[in-house]
Amino acid sequence: METHTNYDVIIVGGSYAGLSAAMALGRSLRKVLVIDSGQPCNRFTPHSHNFITHDGSAPGAIAALAKEQVMVYPTVSWLNAKAVDATKTLQGFTITVDSGESYAATKLLFATGVIDIMPDIPGFAECWGKSILHCPYCHGYEVKGAPTAILGDDTVGYEFAHFINNWTDKLWLLTNGLSNLTTDQTASLKDKGIEVIESPITEVVHQEGYITHLVFANGNQQAFTAMYAQLHKLQHCDLPEQLGCEMTEHGLVVVDGVQQTTVPGIYAAGDNTTLMRSVSTAVAQGGMAGAMINKEYIMERV
Repeated sequence: METHTNYDVIIVGGSYAGLSAAMALGRSLRKVLVIDSGQPCNRFTPHSHNFITHDGSAPGAIAALAKEQVMVYPTVSWLNAKAVDATKTLQGFTITVDSGESYAATKLLFATGVIDIMPDIPGFAECWGKSILHCPYCHGYEVKGAPTAILGDDTVGYEFAHFINNWTDKLWLLTNGLSNLTTDQTASLKDKGIEVIESPITEVVHQEGYITHLVFANGNQQAFTAMYAQLHKLQHCDLPEQLGCEMTEHGLVVVDGVQQTTVPGIYAAGDNTTLMRSVSTAVAQGGMAGAMINKEYIMERV
């Protein structure tokens, strides 16, 4: 397969961060290719919140409108494909997609998100993004005051339970097995009225993704409206690491204040770089990355 005409920038990932960067670069007259496989991180949730002008909109509707507006700029092109390989060249970089075609650019932006690893609990995956939630800023208002579970243990579960207590006082911490909380942590939760349940969860019973109750290994059942969970995550795309980009202890791409990675010419933005996962954060990071890539082009030619 041939390598296609050089672009100024290839953006891998055409969701909120990628589209935001593409708009900034298109308005800067840069020749841009956006490569997208159609797997945004928030595709499981029916409504997006905490993003002004779009509060309560469907994530797909936000992305569709953004793409429509970005593609008005004639220097921006779109490719429905999955990036599967990347190489450094003398002129910049080459990205190969799943069709075998290759595309060259001077600079890269990875806006590729992460994959949430679901626990092996029947019903859990079906509820993810609907009634099993990752972020109270995105979804907490909708379940305020409702009976809510926190799935977690150790310091993470303890701190998250105190955090979610802001939205509801009907709260249980589920350690999904013997608790590793300290005596002081357990006492602190009790003082807040937060009960700790150690029995493992055997099933999340739901109606079309909305929890009705949880079933535990000891035979008990308990009704909940929502559950929060901080899941283990993997990079949706391993090409940044393949190209030598440094990763954090959490498996995120290391970036500086302008979204530049540790490899010159490569930027990253969105959920693959931060624990603060929201549409507004992704849009802001993408806009910053696009502007800084354009500035880098300008400074290289001074």
